[in-house]
Amino acid sequence: MAEPRLAHVPDGLAGERVDSALARMFGLSRSRAAELAEAGQVQLAGRVVGKSARVDAGQLVEVHIPDVVALGSVPEVDVPELVVLHEDPEIIVVDKPVGIAAHPSLGFDGPSVTGVLAARGHRISTSGAPERRGVVQRLDVGTSGVMVLAKSESAYSVLKQQFRDRTPEKVYHALVQGLPDPLRGTIDAPIGRHPNHDWKFGVTAGGRPSVTHYEVLEAFRFASLLEVHLETGRTHQIRVHMAAVRHPCVGDLTYGADPVLARRCGLDRQWLHAVRLGFTHPGSGEWVEFTSSYPSDLDHALRTLEPD
Repeated sequence: MAEPRLAHVPDGLAGERVDSALARMFGLSRSRAAELAEAGQVQLAGRVVGKSARVDAGQLVEVHIPDVVALGSVPEVDVPELVVLHEDPEIIVVDKPVGIAAHPSLGFDGPSVTGVLAARGHRISTSGAPERRGVVQRLDVGTSGVMVLAKSESAYSVLKQQFRDRTPEKVYHALVQGLPDPLRGTIDAPIGRHPNHDWKFGVTAGGRPSVTHYEVLEAFRFASLLEVHLETGRTHQIRVHMAAVRHPCVGDLTYGADPVLARRCGLDRQWLHAVRLGFTHPGSGEWVEFTSSYPSDLDHALRTLEPD
């Protein structure tokens, strides 16, 4: 464990949330600051506080920032199921399997995309927080599919700006319970931390703007296969939005999916897959697209729903 870092809250940050204040005071990403607070690594005026507590001017902030190895990560190991779809001097595009995090994080001790690539000797950009270097977009541990990482520092900056500007095309397929009405629509609802469960998200009045576009591709007796286009990229966005309209992803027990249907489909995770990612290549300036096929567990689930 590194030595704790201490600082007094400047006048200009009075009233800010802890995660926001930490990010600005110590040069952390806001999500990293939130992770540290949730792990009990932040004290305000001698008292352990969560990420949503408010700071006052002059208060002493003490934050313990663990080394990357302590952030729930494991030694770098290869995971053969992770496939490199494309690599050039600027980017590396992978097909991420389920059960692998995008990068090491607090509370997760499984493998990560960055760890697997490091184990194979791939060079990744050193830009970004230490535990997520080169990562410009993330997929949940329980979500599979196509994901891009930056290899050069310039590519990291260009890609991060593209995702901030919402110019990449992020396309997912999701199997959801029931049949959405209308068959093609948009869910525009703010997403924030769930008021009762820190590890969940939900549609909240004070959440961040979030927009999801969907279209039914195929209807089954108990579920529907959707194509989903994300306009924004909030944590758990598709899962939260579909649950909010009473059509949770099949297998997503965290957000209210039917466990009986999940067992019938043989699923122990949400049926959600990133099938296509398009963006402007940070080196050539050309539009590029990469795709990923359904993994075996999702393909099997679909077959169980097909009529005999």
